[in-house]
Amino acid sequence: MESWLAPACVSLIIYGLWGFFPKLAVTYINPVSALIYQVAGAMLVGIATLFWVGFQPETHPKGILFAVLTGVSGVLGTLFFFAAASRGKISVVVSMTALYPIITILLAAAFLREPVTAKQILGMLCAVAAIVLLTG
Repeated sequence: MESWLAPACVSLIIYGLWGFFPKLAVTYINPVSALIYQVAGAMLVGIATLFWVGFQPETHPKGILFAVLTGVSGVLGTLFFFAAASRGKISVVVSMTALYPIITILLAAAFLREPVTAKQILGMLCAVAAIVLLTG
């Protein structure tokens, strides 16, 4: 078995839970409160990980900047995800927000000069068509 397969499967299951739990949360509390509690949960995992791996921080300025931007964009994205989950069907909200790799592919092509294949373009078009069908 490939070394990445088991952690990818666990990640798939956990992300599935991550997409489901917000709808339950915003049924009882508002999206901003849900975000704050979600961040607290993330901090618990982060602190446990610090002790588990014996964290020794690296300090390259660009690495720190992009890591912080990752956190900012992740938390802001989650805030809007919670807002959408509180107003819409979670099955559609999760499906639509799961198209974020399209943005990543386009940014990687534009800024990192990663090639985009015809198959990837077709996949992106199919994904957009799927959202049109799910929301229609």
